[in-house]
Amino acid sequence: MPAASGAAAAARLPVELIRAKRDGEALTAAELRAFIAGVTDGSIPDYQVAAMLMAIYFRGLTDDELGTWADAMVRSGDVLDLAAIPRPKVDKHSTGGVGDKISIPLAPAVAACGVAVPMVSGRGLGHTGGTLDKLESIPGFRGDLDVERFAAQVGQLGVCLIGQTERVAPADRRLYALRDVTGTIESIPLIASSIMSKKLAEGIDALVLDCKVGAGAFMKDATRARALCAAIRAIGHAAGKAVTCVLTDMDAPIGHAVGNALEIAESIDVLSGGGPADTRELTVVLGGEMLLLAGVARTADEGQARIAHALDDGSALAVFRRVVAAQGGDPTVCDRPGEVLPRARHQWPVRAPRDGAIAAIDAEDVGMAALVLGAGRRTKDDVIDPAAGVVLACGLGDRVTAGQPLATLHANLAEDDPRVAAATARFLGAIHLADDAPPPRATRVLETLR
Repeated sequence: MPAASGAAAAARLPVELIRAKRDGEALTAAELRAFIAGVTDGSIPDYQVAAMLMAIYFRGLTDDELGTWADAMVRSGDVLDLAAIPRPKVDKHSTGGVGDKISIPLAPAVAACGVAVPMVSGRGLGHTGGTLDKLESIPGFRGDLDVERFAAQVGQLGVCLIGQTERVAPADRRLYALRDVTGTIESIPLIASSIMSKKLAEGIDALVLDCKVGAGAFMKDATRARALCAAIRAIGHAAGKAVTCVLTDMDAPIGHAVGNALEIAESIDVLSGGGPADTRELTVVLGGEMLLLAGVARTADEGQARIAHALDDGSALAVFRRVVAAQGGDPTVCDRPGEVLPRARHQWPVRAPRDGAIAAIDAEDVGMAALVLGAGRRTKDDVIDPAAGVVLACGLGDRVTAGQPLATLHANLAEDDPRVAAATARFLGAIHLADDAPPPRATRVLETLR
């Protein structure tokens, strides 16, 4: 059906807009903006907002509707003006994964190459960890800076990493909370607009999306991942922002460490030129795409070479050290992470039940094992133990013998605490042993959409 015209559209009540979207009608820009304004100021009650979310879940949004809906969410709060910063400004967003610590080495490495990274990060919920929780495992580190200090630090250091403030995309907070309890979380237009409302409010010029695909990811298959990327790119196009999407494998955990302080230590290894091969690869590849979008690299290969050099020559670590100090953390974590970061009182090995080759590692179950030990949240109000987590000793394709350690559990729990047994069972359930196993993929990168 055609959209209603001008004055009639502006005059329609929320229930009429819900009915129109339910019946497949495209809403006008004025209608969409009015609805989001009602979401923001609370004049539209929860039951009507929830009804609209369900209508969108079933009927979707056109590209024009999606661009307007997302823009209205962006403008529901503060939009940072970083025009005074002469560097190009590019951010990276990940759809979330187990052991996904990439933002921590990535942002300083990109900043070391001359690109500003204004990064508003999230907290973990469920089996995936949050960048902000990981950073706050560094003693003293603060992610609750106001937008003025955020902008100033981006200008001074080229990077700042904070959590979403009350003033950034407030419409998204209400919509997200309602999506979580109304069965509409999986809607691709709603996922895309939630991500982009926060990213566009940062004042960025361009964005790289790391879209995780696989058993441990929100997007279980490449078809839905591509659909999400198309929606995010449509929003970016409507806002005049370039977006590159990189589909990456999330069938197994990234790196060895899963847990907040444990992942900071592994990130510092990467910033020091080492670290697990897959963690470094994702840092280099995503960073290369960011430099390409920023116009400081002519090709992705050139961008990757520059990021690799920043990791190897110490310049990325130097930026991270300054960021930690500026945000109240102890910068000596860069030199002695094992002494500065919180450490669990107890570590227990998880041993292979038989000989075999590791044919698969269920990333979601590994994440849940870490959560059971205290590394994650079941609800947004749960308190995280920054020292808790899992460190894998083996990877895909490795041959193991009965009794060989597969991983170490880290926890501040008594050995007879039932959560230790539950985490052990979860982890063992994540490891699939076979007589033979194919070699693991040579790369985590599945596809790049520019």
